Amino acid sequence: MKRNTTLTWSWLNILTMKRHEALKEKFGDLDEALEHIDRDFLKELGCHGDTIEWSLQRLKEFNSESYEKEITKLGLKLITIEDDDYPNLLKQIPDAPVFLYYKGSLGILNNPCIACVGTREMSGYGKRAVEEFIPVFARSGMTTISGLAMGIDAKVARETLLQRGNTVAVLGHGLKEIYPSCNRRLADEIVESGGLILSEFPLDQAPEKFTFPARNRIIAGLSLGTIVFEAGKGSGALITSDLALDYDREVFIVPGQIFDKNYFGCNEAISGGKGKSVSSAKEVLEELGMIASEKSQVSFKPEDESQGVIFEALTGMPQSVDDLMEKSALKSAIINSTLTVLELKGIVKNVGGGNWVKV
Repeated sequence: MKRNTTLTWSWLNILTMKRHEALKEKFGDLDEALEHIDRDFLKELGCHGDTIEWSLQRLKEFNSESYEKEITKLGLKLITIEDDDYPNLLKQIPDAPVFLYYKGSLGILNNPCIACVGTREMSGYGKRAVEEFIPVFARSGMTTISGLAMGIDAKVARETLLQRGNTVAVLGHGLKEIYPSCNRRLADEIVESGGLILSEFPLDQAPEKFTFPARNRIIAGLSLGTIVFEAGKGSGALITSDLALDYDREVFIVPGQIFDKNYFGCNEAISGGKGKSVSSAKEVLEELGMIASEKSQVSFKPEDESQGVIFEALTGMPQSVDDLMEKSALKSAIINSTLTVLELKGIVKNVGGGNWVKV
């Protein structure tokens, strides 16, 4: 897809995966399809009257050169589902976003990812649950993913940063501004620490009622599993967990007292078979086929480049030397010798079958 085509279609914000595939089948590619946009084209695409008029006006006002400059000025990048670096797990869901704007390290999505969701009105119990689970996830090399909302989302991001782990914030609006404004500094800290913020929406898209459920499907789609830390009846966090089930991903739920309204949604989901009740991060990791790291490795200082590369490549998910060769681009002899040294230091462990994890 040509860059101008990418910019224009993402600006219009009308392409679903279904429409993307239909246009490719009819025109061969999105470049050719762009040349045919008119009222009849949009109607055939399935757009309603108001959307058709809005899209035509938006197309008329669009200047790709100015938009590209704005993206660059903000330090953002824009990729499409046709690009090689598009997140693999997200590509597997049926309603994957066609475009992703992002800032930060896209590579942390190659680590095992866990979606962490919950209410904006976080209780002391919910806070304690986050503080109990997140350090174990971080030590085990998991990337935490949340929505940067107030409450549980922000707490998850801050706790991950405190543990020097990797975290991702998926936003329900364009990345020109950060909402809520109180989390602007947190968004900066995420990027500065090697994390990632991303959105499927064009820069000028404001937060609206429909944008947050759309955001939730990305959170679920990027992750091996979703954990609900705290949710009242009808909580938006349960939209994310329901989507995770639809995508055949794991769902974990922290239970609460039966009289606590902040946990009505959690307890109801558990009783309805919509997730596994969990009381520790270790339970979550075991269900995902991972091994919980037992100690913090924040103080570990690699003695050479190969140690640093291997340390970053390893997680709580068992990996073979072949896996590490693919991720690190190092030769097998270097990997094997490095693993031996790190094992003697108590940093890594052979868990059998030639597979390795961080301790």
